Amino acid sequence: MSFFSPGKKAKDKEEVVEETLLTEYDKYYRLAYSYVGNPDDAADIVQEGAYQAIRYCDTLQNISYVNTWIYRIMLNEIFAFCRKSKREVLPMEEAPEQGKDDTYEDVDLIQALEQLDEKDRAVIVLRYFEEYKLGEIADILEENLSTVKSRLYRGIKKLRLHLENEWIWEED
Repeated sequence: MSFFSPGKKAKDKEEVVEETLLTEYDKYYRLAYSYVGNPDDAADIVQEGAYQAIRYCDTLQNISYVNTWIYRIMLNEIFAFCRKSKREVLPMEEAPEQGKDDTYEDVDLIQALEQLDEKDRAVIVLRYFEEYKLGEIADILEENLSTVKSRLYRGIKKLRLHLENEWIWEED
């Protein structure tokens, strides 16, 4: 995405943040919904995250990382909401969305994801559902790449064990 137009000065940070929020809204919503399982709560989280992003857009140091910066804000809002509500994450219902098909259809996988630590879950959701690269995930979560890799492999192992145990119980 280019932030420059011929004959115009670079867009200011607020304009870029607003544009990114509008174009990437569905991704932010899906991320929030994957944690809270409630469309109203997910919308509230994204709205609060958008408000925070616009309010503090002057703190964005490098405009080329605007999407990563907003993802970090959204994750912080999600984690704060989950801690504040102190409720169990509900199984996901079908989320309304535009664009590509929703890949959150496997109920066993959803239940297994709900068993993970919130940061481990974030790595897996961002990697496999939102298709971010590990370096981008490290930037979003403000963690070392090696930490993200560890979280990914640990999360996959936990998912595999959970799903294998579910499968074994169903066979009996």
